[in-house]
Amino acid sequence: MLILGAGLAGGNAAVALRENGHRGRIVLVGREPAPPYGRPPLSKTYLRGEGSLDGWTVRPAEWYAANDVELRTGVSAVHVDTAQRRLQLSDGTSLDYDALAVCSGGRARRPRLPGVDLDGVHVLRTVEDADAIRAAARPGRHAVVVGMGFIGAEVAASLRQMGVEVTAVFPGGAPLTTALGPEVGAVLAGIHADNGVQLLAGDSVVAFEGDGAVERVVTRSGARIACDLVVVGAGIDPDVEAVAGTPVSVDNGILVDAQCRTGVAGVYAAGDVANHLHPLFGRVRVEHYNNAEKMGHAVARSMLGDGSPYGYVHTFWSDQYEHSLEYAGHVREWETLVVRGSLEERRFLGVYVAGGTVRAAVGLNRGGDPELDEDSEMHACQLLVARRAQVRTEWLADEGVDLRELAAAR
Repeated sequence: MLILGAGLAGGNAAVALRENGHRGRIVLVGREPAPPYGRPPLSKTYLRGEGSLDGWTVRPAEWYAANDVELRTGVSAVHVDTAQRRLQLSDGTSLDYDALAVCSGGRARRPRLPGVDLDGVHVLRTVEDADAIRAAARPGRHAVVVGMGFIGAEVAASLRQMGVEVTAVFPGGAPLTTALGPEVGAVLAGIHADNGVQLLAGDSVVAFEGDGAVERVVTRSGARIACDLVVVGAGIDPDVEAVAGTPVSVDNGILVDAQCRTGVAGVYAAGDVANHLHPLFGRVRVEHYNNAEKMGHAVARSMLGDGSPYGYVHTFWSDQYEHSLEYAGHVREWETLVVRGSLEERRFLGVYVAGGTVRAAVGLNRGGDPELDEDSEMHACQLLVARRAQVRTEWLADEGVDLRELAAAR
């Protein structure tokens, strides 16, 4: 069993192969020097210097040798020969496989703009990226954050907590509107503004300027923002290079079916790189921690012949300043956002309804962790999504109606 990508999905796939009884050879290949770890602290506690990654490793470094998993770090894939079932590596070696799980994740996107290669223009994907940003982020300095998706918003919050002045440039009307909608985005905009972030909404960066190192950011509206560092949070590009030119189908990631299988015998994919046919949501590619962890286990079971579909009802979280956000489900278009609680007080639960069906829910400082607390409102929403529940919007809005009772009802 060969696993390409020693990130969260790949690490969990290796663990799950052993836990599910596989006794044959397992090789886990990754381009980063560290054993598999989770990335959430890189934009939060680790970036701020408040903690290490010790609690975020998939398994301690010694686990791999102790469980006869060959962990090869600091090496990347060059090409997969699917006919010969052989993977060529950047160190000149090759590995034959019976089954291959591509868990290669993605690469932080760098916009093709003038000056993007200047010193001080950062992206955030790896430990080394976080270390470089932290070294540059001294109190009193000025940072420009490009993009206010989850990475951009979390980095902006962390930099402010580190005493850095922050200007955020992003194309939407408010942070995270694509994922959460304008109502929730407006609440998050208020939180960032109250914490001193200057928000340049509806704008975009056209160039970075400086003599060797970044000194200014130029926007489409004509703003010229002096700065000491830039963090670009423009998303990731799925790392599909190893399967280029093979029969493996690629479209916004590697296309896999409900069992994490590609259309090529013996080749699977999981995690950020996998464009998965979900039994509830259709074709989706999800870049969050919980999905990578659980899909790593799912791809291992599929490699071992388990035909069960991977139907995890996605959840994720985000911490920004003292505020905690939880989300369950998956939806990009909806007719109604039903709010329980108060947007103004920044403590609410929002339920996304499309076609009369509960498709997703978001909680800000309310609702609980759906993965850890089965008695929470957010877990109830996760169940409603899983059951394609059609619930009257007035019931969803009524604080007197217990969502947990709705989730338990037929």
